[in-house]
Amino acid sequence: MTTAVAPSPLTASDRCDRCGAQAYLRVHLASGSELLFCAHHAREHGEKLKKVAVNVHDETSKLLDSPTRSESER
Repeated sequence: MTTAVAPSPLTASDRCDRCGAQAYLRVHLASGSELLFCAHHAREHGEKLKKVAVNVHDETSKLLDSPTRSESER
């Protein structure tokens, strides 16, 4: 029996391997390595990544979430 483990969420300390911006995409490779990408580089290299990825953890939707307003801002 195998148990699927949810990937750990990406944090502000996770940085894009291409430019150093905050990472929103984690790509697991067959070698066991992982690559981290910002949303820009994830889009730029998306087709190539799909060909080599074993698993992709995508949190780019966080960029579309609108922040909640506090009571004092209402």
